[in-house]
Amino acid sequence: MKVGVISDTHGLLRPEALVALAGCDLLVHAGDIGKPEILVALRAIAPLHGVRGNNDLALPWAAGLPDVLRFNVQGWQVLLVHDLADVPAHLDQEVQVVITGHSHKPLIEHREGRLYLNPGSAGPRRFSLPVTLALVEIGADAWVPEIVPLLVQQPLKATSRRP
Repeated sequence: MKVGVISDTHGLLRPEALVALAGCDLLVHAGDIGKPEILVALRAIAPLHGVRGNNDLALPWAAGLPDVLRFNVQGWQVLLVHDLADVPAHLDQEVQVVITGHSHKPLIEHREGRLYLNPGSAGPRRFSLPVTLALVEIGADAWVPEIVPLLVQQPLKATSRRP
């Protein structure tokens, strides 16, 4: 099973993200969505699980989205929250995978037998952080996540002329 994980779109769903997510069996959005059209476009690709982020809280259309979501993917118990700081309040021994966003920093890390995954930000670039999402291949006994850069970094060019 192939799962696409995206976060921090902040109202911008890049064409590169749509290409990267094509063919996924399930999508997950870890908050700071920005516009309801993003969810509509993602649901056109595959079934979608999502939570609202701190920037979605004041948006009337996002009032129906949960702040925390637990779901099962092929027998794996997943906890989805926007901010990693909120994880301890919702964590229990059944959770095997924790998906967060918020920091805009991609992360694949194992802690105390759990996979922690932050796909980074797929929306507007923040500082010098990369623009990314994650693709995960899921089997009966493994989650194999990969961080996918959406923008190719352009090399710095300079022209040097004789004085």
